[in-house]
Amino acid sequence: MKAVVCERYGAPDVLQLKEVEKPVIADNEVLIKVHATTVSSGDARIRRGTRESLPFWPISKMAIGFHKPRKPILGMDFAGEIVEVGNEVKRFKIGDHVFGFCGQGTYAEYIRLFEEGPLTHKPPSMTFEEAASIPFGGCSALDFLRKGKITSGQNVLIYGASGSLGTYAVQLAKYFGADVTAVCSSTNVELVKSLGADAVIDYTKEDFVERGERYDIIFDTVGKTTFSRVKDALKQNGLYVLAVFHYREIFQMIWTSKIGSKKVIGGITDENVDDLRFLKKLIEKGKLKVVIDRCYPIHQIAEAHEYVEQGHKKGNVVMKWEERS
Repeated sequence: MKAVVCERYGAPDVLQLKEVEKPVIADNEVLIKVHATTVSSGDARIRRGTRESLPFWPISKMAIGFHKPRKPILGMDFAGEIVEVGNEVKRFKIGDHVFGFCGQGTYAEYIRLFEEGPLTHKPPSMTFEEAASIPFGGCSALDFLRKGKITSGQNVLIYGASGSLGTYAVQLAKYFGADVTAVCSSTNVELVKSLGADAVIDYTKEDFVERGERYDIIFDTVGKTTFSRVKDALKQNGLYVLAVFHYREIFQMIWTSKIGSKKVIGGITDENVDDLRFLKKLIEKGKLKVVIDRCYPIHQIAEAHEYVEQGHKKGNVVMKWEERS
């Protein structure tokens, strides 16, 4: 089979389309033909492999590989079709359209997953490209809002509201009954309004900290703020929730857990099939929509990474496999 392989760290052109061995499934696994995956900022950070791009250096390098990627096929989420099932598989059958997580390795024509792994049936109304855009951004936004103990009636600020996490966070916060203030650039104001934000702040023109508003939750989806900068914009008992954090923020999480009413919250999102099913239901009810900025064919993977690295994508960037016989 073909896969996009990253055999060394570097610029987007290190990504090469090559022939690799097709996975062989066990009795409790399914084989999935991938139709679409996403190109995330996380994929780009791993590909670069630099101190600046990776949090928790050098621990992260121990996990992904010091001199080259330990797992050379990148990609975290997917949508596709089941083409083979193990003898013990009950939930899925050949021909089922599914979507979900794979941890790493979805830049490939075929992947294998445990039947009980983080995958579920694709909503019939969605394209493969749309379904592939749900798992990483949607589940991460849901998990972090829950870490922030979101409840109806709260004032919630989403920083980085036009990205993959941000577009889902705005919609999910509204679903949970919050009053949502979104922060983004000028070009994305109308997009974020269309997702249901009650107020939108253009960070190129105004600093939300200086508005004098106070929030129950400030959710930074992109790692562009600091606790010292935003804590005065938190209410008493307010939570500063971080999707991207480093050693400094870990110390702040520990410190604020013991002292003061304002807390710093972070963590790693679990690959949770229940969250996938929850998001699927919201989509089927028309309560959640997918934002796709651009869609690239597989042979333009380097261009897709170059675009993502600019840091201005709206929602998701999707990579799709060309039609195959």
